[in-house]
Amino acid sequence: MFESLSNRLERSFKILKGEGKITEINVAETLKDVRRALLDADVNYKTAKQFTETVKEKAMGQNVLTAVKPEQLMVKIVHDELAGLMGGQATDINLKGSPAIILMSGLQGSGKTTFSGKLARMLKSKRGKNPLLVAGDVYRPAAIEQLKILGTQIDVPVYFEEDNKNPVQIAQNGIKQAKQNGNDLVIIDTAGRLAVDEEMMKEIAAIKAAVNPDEILFVVDSMTGQDAVNTAKEFNDRLNFDGVVLTKLDGDTRGGAALSIRSVVDKPIKFVGTGEKMEAIDVFHPERMADRILGMGDIVSLVERAQEQYDEEEARRLQKKIAKNQFDFNDFIGQIQQIKKMGNLKELASMIPGVGKAIKDLDIDDDAFKSIEAIIYSMTPKERSNPEILNGSRRQRIAKGSGTSIQEVNKLIKQFDDTRKMMKMMTQMKGGKMPKMKRR
Repeated sequence: MFESLSNRLERSFKILKGEGKITEINVAETLKDVRRALLDADVNYKTAKQFTETVKEKAMGQNVLTAVKPEQLMVKIVHDELAGLMGGQATDINLKGSPAIILMSGLQGSGKTTFSGKLARMLKSKRGKNPLLVAGDVYRPAAIEQLKILGTQIDVPVYFEEDNKNPVQIAQNGIKQAKQNGNDLVIIDTAGRLAVDEEMMKEIAAIKAAVNPDEILFVVDSMTGQDAVNTAKEFNDRLNFDGVVLTKLDGDTRGGAALSIRSVVDKPIKFVGTGEKMEAIDVFHPERMADRILGMGDIVSLVERAQEQYDEEEARRLQKKIAKNQFDFNDFIGQIQQIKKMGNLKELASMIPGVGKAIKDLDIDDDAFKSIEAIIYSMTPKERSNPEILNGSRRQRIAKGSGTSIQEVNKLIKQFDDTRKMMKMMTQMKGGKMPKMKRR
């Protein structure tokens, strides 16, 4: 995500490296390169022009402190302006209705149906909501079935009418059902088209008039670049939506939609989708996104994702096992599953400050744990619970059963033993058993 833009901006700032002070000449040269980088990332031309003009004005008005290099000052100014361009701060979703009604809009293929499921799951787990999903797409053959499958996955009910082709009626009946069943949130999935057309606009406008939603979200595929921004403008002119959702930000996107859409339609980006899994949804934080674009990482989002998977009771249980040196392969595989739920491995690593640049050329496969899982699942329950019994013959059987080599099995067991020793040592240190440092 934004990899190409990040690299180009990094090269732009190098123009100022070694300069003793900011001058009109070196600023103009740097910003000329910054503007090219933005345009290559498919940022709206007017937006890119206004952005660089604002940065130049602020840069020329700065008195550079001796402790701050011109390059560092420019990065700071660009960071602040990027965050401002994307909205400045996160914008919350309106859930005040009884029930709160969210209407989804967007073109076909933008990911509306999948995102509806993700949003229902997020608001259920993080806000304590009791959502109902309404299948309002009566045209795409698999739309209702897809929403039903998603509802089953996240344990959220889905309202649908197989034989009714009137989406306005379906939306109204879904809200009635929610009131009867005590659902305090209704998310209405609607039909998309391959292009903006009058029929689609009239239909979704009719749904809006009939149900009076508390929130209208426009879902857009971020990989479509400026086309996404143009489509957003047309939808906003007709619907006056409340916020934007950018999907597929984990793909090979140039970032133009994220950087342009706020300035063009003057509506906040509220959520981003970062993968296919139901957990792959984030509240959009402009400052954090600016950090990531400039290669500064995003440690706050990384911690938040870890906390989502964190179970206090499970942590206490593990701590006791570690203290008694009883941490086993069942616990080990459990920790791997929690890491996998946090999202794409390369994206997670890039959130750590300084790591993004170091791994930009590395191919980090999401199946990186595959061979480890195969080895562990080839062990018997007794072997997973008692790693110390893994002798030579058992290891040969495990290698054969997992399709790996004896060397790979030996390497994993050694890594596991080293990890277990380190974890026990850390637990002892936290318990006050750390040896005292000698005074000199």
